[in-house]
Amino acid sequence: MFRSETFPEMPGTARDAELWGLLFARSLPVRRGQEAKIVWRMTGEGPLRVRATLQDGTRAKPVWGPEEHSGSTWRRPGEEWGTGFVFRKRGCWKIELTRTRGSGHASLLVR
Repeated sequence: MFRSETFPEMPGTARDAELWGLLFARSLPVRRGQEAKIVWRMTGEGPLRVRATLQDGTRAKPVWGPEEHSGSTWRRPGEEWGTGFVFRKRGCWKIELTRTRGSGHASLLVR
């Protein structure tokens, strides 16, 4: 994770795209049961689908979003969306993002 002004950035690993996440959370690391807002910037084409998975197969969908953002001061390539997650289990979550053209993932530790 990197710091972008005051919020931590999560660089993603992507295929046919570039992916960045910007994390808004009450505490770091993110706490189980607390909502975490993640703003995503991703290049590619088409609508965005997002889900999160733990190594044990537990899955989580956003509690809201992805919501497309029309304006932003965050300067990373691609279109921007916001998502909200409440992770019910501790662990390292793999957040997967898919567009019609382009896909990627980022990891997030939840305590």
